[in-house]
Amino acid sequence: MIGVTILVDVQNIYYTSREAYQRNFDYNAFWRRVTAGRTVIKAIAYAIDRGDEKQRQFQNILRAIGFEVKLKPFIQRADGSAKGDWDVGITLDAIEYGQHSDVLVLASGDGDFGLLADKLTTKYQTEVEVYGVEGLTAQALVKAATRFIAIDETLLLPK
Repeated sequence: MIGVTILVDVQNIYYTSREAYQRNFDYNAFWRRVTAGRTVIKAIAYAIDRGDEKQRQFQNILRAIGFEVKLKPFIQRADGSAKGDWDVGITLDAIEYGQHSDVLVLASGDGDFGLLADKLTTKYQTEVEVYGVEGLTAQALVKAATRFIAIDETLLLPK
């Protein structure tokens, strides 16, 4: 059986899906697709915690699907900008679990993960499947991935 680790950059997927389609990502459909015929080694969704009830409900849905949910507090800076970035945490988990997986599924369009995908494929021979919105996923990440799967209608919730 193929072992898979699934890592989701929740903010990136939320904003790119909304920008491209004005719709939300369907985590149940995604889970069914990436786990079919595979054994899940680890599944983590990385999110920002703003502390509101709707977000807590969403996090509970992710947990019910099978994801471990890792949260970082939302930080509003004095200049109005915000901080809430999981890049380092995703990278550390990808190396830790990815080296023991046949496939690492990364849902993100962030080009910073191109180096990570390259490292996993060359050093650990782990296949890297990247799910991202076409046109909003960095080319560096698309090129470094073993497979790029565009988020389309089949992975979106109805309006």
